[in-house]
Amino acid sequence: MATILVLSFTDLKRDPRVRRQIEALRTHHAVIAAGTGDPEIPDVRFLGCKRNARTFTAKCLEGVELLLHRYESHYWKRGHVQELRHEIKGLAFDAAIANDLEALPLALKMAQGSSVILDAHEYFPLEFEDRWLWRWFFASYTHDMCRRYMPKAARVTTVCQGIANRYAKEFGVRTEVITNTPHFHDLPIRPTDGSVIRLIHHGAAMVSRRIELMIELMGFLDERFSLDLILMPGKLDYIERMRCLARGKPKIRFLEPVPMDQLVILSAQYDIGLFLLPPTNFNYEMALPNKFFEFIQARLAVAIGPSPEMAQIVREFGCGVVADDFEPASLARVLNQLTAVDIDRMKAGSERAAKVHTAERNAEKLREVVAGVLGEL
Repeated sequence: MATILVLSFTDLKRDPRVRRQIEALRTHHAVIAAGTGDPEIPDVRFLGCKRNARTFTAKCLEGVELLLHRYESHYWKRGHVQELRHEIKGLAFDAAIANDLEALPLALKMAQGSSVILDAHEYFPLEFEDRWLWRWFFASYTHDMCRRYMPKAARVTTVCQGIANRYAKEFGVRTEVITNTPHFHDLPIRPTDGSVIRLIHHGAAMVSRRIELMIELMGFLDERFSLDLILMPGKLDYIERMRCLARGKPKIRFLEPVPMDQLVILSAQYDIGLFLLPPTNFNYEMALPNKFFEFIQARLAVAIGPSPEMAQIVREFGCGVVADDFEPASLARVLNQLTAVDIDRMKAGSERAAKVHTAERNAEKLREVVAGVLGEL
């Protein structure tokens, strides 16, 4: 039995993609998980670190280093990197999975000849390209780290084909796709009441996602439609802004967050999963997120803008509607035309898609990737 290190500078209890990696591998290998929060998964050893808030002075010094292109110094000085480096030192493992670019240099340094797999959750060089501070301080740093470290990974995986193609074009790195799919849920299709059509959106409250567009959408929809929003903690002032924007609109409700493993069951009470995400950056343009597949597993119809990765699946399985653009009025025109029969037909499309896009299938892909770097294929 091989020993696999799964490394991520995230809370492993709340990071669904990394948790699924650990669950997929622990039945076949001894797994050591390293991150900022214990996943509390049986038979998995945990190594922890903390991401402490940095002082204003520390941020200024880091900014100077980045502007002077002292990229290696910047990386290895980070407190959480040093902490996990100390925890991993002397640890023997046969292969490692580095989640995101931030984990890759550390995994490679500690591997001692073992293979390292990079799981790229995003396209790093354009991760926050819509924020001028990020472009000023981090764009060049991130591109340089990708250029120097990505070719050293034995295998690279990412979340969708669009991002895989971009990595191949920019860095010559062959990248395989493992999507963000939840576990299969054997759920019935809930028949649609044509007089009451319930929409749901859940996700992080991030300014760049422009959640206000989905609130604005409700002003264009007829009286059949209602919207429930479950916004995970992000920018608290942004959530309050969204609440103010929805004030006086009884068809919009804000519900409290629930554990991520309950989202599919909760969503199954609705009719349509809504995600109108304008392409404010490259990763949003190529978005193929957890929530999209959770809507499908909940056997909902899906309503989206023309995001190419999501739209391809919606059209393939006939499991929803795709607006012509990202304007709320455009999506509303499509939704207002739907009948209960239309929505039930789309829910049946989600039933077909739910059997194909599962964590179980992706677990097989991941185990094949690991077996390949271990020389077991």
